[in-house]
Amino acid sequence: MNYTIELERDGRWIAEVINLPGVLAYGSTREEAIAKAQALALRVEAESVKG
Repeated sequence: MNYTIELERDGRWIAEVINLPGVLAYGSTREEAIAKAQALALRVEAESVKG
């Protein structure tokens, strides 16, 4: 699944998955923040399927 991720930087990187409200992750690098946000999005999607 493709997610739209918005990035912001305030000393650390913040990656927010626009399609899933409240799903955001922090990282010390852009890549780390994106990877964490993607992993969290997958967990949220899996939980929503479970019930």
